Amino acid sequence: RRPDPCSPGATDKLDTDYIERYLGQLTPMQESCLIRLRQWLQETHKGKIPKDEHILRFLRARDFNIDKAREMLCQSLTWRKQYQVDYILQTWRPPSLLEEYYTGGWHYHDKDGRPLYILRLGQMDTKGLVKALGEESLLRHVLSINEEGQKRCEENTNLFGRPITSWTCLVDLEGLNMRHLWRPGVKALLRIIEVVEDNYPETLGRLLIVRAPRVFPVLWTLVSPFINENTRQKFLIYSGNNYQGPGGLVDYLDKDVIPDFLGGECVCNVPEGGLVPKSLYQTDEEPEISDHIRLWTETIYHSANVFKGAPHEIVVEIVEGESVITWDFDILKGDVVFSLFHSKRSPEASRKEPAMPNALSAGDNVQLIGKSWILGVDYSRVESPLTCREGESIQGSHVTRWPGFYILQWKMHSPSPCAGSSLSRVDDVLATLQVSNHKCKIMYYYEVLASKEFRGSMTSLESCNSGFSQLSGATTSSNQSQSSSLISR
Repeated sequence: RRPDPCSPGATDKLDTDYIERYLGQLTPMQESCLIRLRQWLQETHKGKIPKDEHILRFLRARDFNIDKAREMLCQSLTWRKQYQVDYILQTWRPPSLLEEYYTGGWHYHDKDGRPLYILRLGQMDTKGLVKALGEESLLRHVLSINEEGQKRCEENTNLFGRPITSWTCLVDLEGLNMRHLWRPGVKALLRIIEVVEDNYPETLGRLLIVRAPRVFPVLWTLVSPFINENTRQKFLIYSGNNYQGPGGLVDYLDKDVIPDFLGGECVCNVPEGGLVPKSLYQTDEEPEISDHIRLWTETIYHSANVFKGAPHEIVVEIVEGESVITWDFDILKGDVVFSLFHSKRSPEASRKEPAMPNALSAGDNVQLIGKSWILGVDYSRVESPLTCREGESIQGSHVTRWPGFYILQWKMHSPSPCAGSSLSRVDDVLATLQVSNHKCKIMYYYEVLASKEFRGSMTSLESCNSGFSQLSGATTSSNQSQSSSLISR
């Protein structure tokens, strides 16, 4: 039975055995803050008073500033009451779709006795889950996971006979790619992070991120500003196979609990995820497409037209050698060939004049590579040409080696005749007829990250390949140019 925390006849001091057994080491000042905040709650708060461990988390999150901790805790208690969070473990039943496609689950405990939660984020179709379930269901599921985590901490405290107040999360990013940066999905992730940070402070003891691919720094740059500095200090990030051997997972997990998909011997029952069928989406496909085009073009995405003999080109000036150019584009109409070039000289823009008035109302067309420029002299190819079909979504990144001007180019795809035959294939002729009088249309986004914005080693990130076999039709990578592109259909 859990003892009364206050020693007999004293209201300003906690029982020493109780502290050691349930709370861990506290200085006299910290103990005093806990007692004062708890007494204030007993006098003013109508309803269930949180346990000392819970109050302590808020004090620690605010460096034992009692006024700030009280404000944060009161807001959280109001939120819990408003959303009936105290009853979520009894009332929340995950939809079968979540149980099949949400790639997370509890898995024993780490070497310190903390409950271990495994999340195979790289294998999760975040876009499909948001579209099939909505942001609210995902948030409620994450809240239930956090409530379950607190419950498991209490159970492990009783099991091991020492305070276990936080859990460990192991995140496997194998398969993470630019598709995971779908804006509504990132927005949902940021909202979930915000809610968890506000209401479950100091519950994450350690976050182990393994198999981080090259695209990870892009996601990290987006989400890290929303994560509390104390929480960020608990992140350990491994790229490639660095998690294996000394200094890796074996420092934090017993060998007999390391999951089989990470080279361990323990069978892990966490779902493997996969692509959520579009038939389960809440919205029809057509509204979804028009909606995400509207959302993206209003924010960071640009649209452009590509004409026969008039590719669309954009230039990125790189001042320092090691930077990363990332791109994400959709082929809305027609087939195009995407290339990346490097030049030491600055290109001059020229625009394609439309044959019909208002022809550029849905996009633009800019050419940068001059007609007199010679490939191999004035500019060089640093990314192999990638043929992109109508309806495809392409994501990729390129680690630059030299300063200068990098030109991203989209040009209309022209089918070539079969090798060894003087006659064109019927399919090629038809394709040529089909596109000759039409423009292609793309929607694109690009970003440049300087090496200083990367957490961890640029070199180790270069050595990793990202791929999501169920979400990608093909993966094209070039070791020579330190780049990779991913096609999603």
